[in-house]
Amino acid sequence: MSNTEGTSPPRGAIPRDTIFVGIKPVMAYATAVMMSFAPGVNELTLKARGNAISRAVDVAEVVDRRFFSGKLAKKITIGTEVLGEGGDQRNVSTIEIKLQRPPQ
Repeated sequence: MSNTEGTSPPRGAIPRDTIFVGIKPVMAYATAVMMSFAPGVNELTLKARGNAISRAVDVAEVVDRRFFSGKLAKKITIGTEVLGEGGDQRNVSTIEIKLQRPPQ
C-alpha cells in the first residue's frame, strides 16, 4: 500500500512512559507528568518538536520546581526531523527531555 494520498504512515505504539507535548496549556502537561509518575515509575520522557519545544521545557521546569523542589534529574536530547515528501520536505527541531525522579 503506497502513501500517495497524503496520509501519514502508521506510527508505532506510544510507550507508557512518554508524553508528547503539543498545544495544551503547560499545567495540563504538568498534571499528566505527575499522574504518570505513579508508584514504581521513576523515569518519564517528554517529547516535542517545533513551536512546542519551549512548552516542553516549561513543563519540565514547572514539575521540577513545584513538585520536586529542584531535585528532578533531567537529560536533554535535541535533534532534527525531516517532515514531508519529495520537494515538500522541511527540517523541524525536536527535543526529548528525560525526567528521573530522585531516590526516595
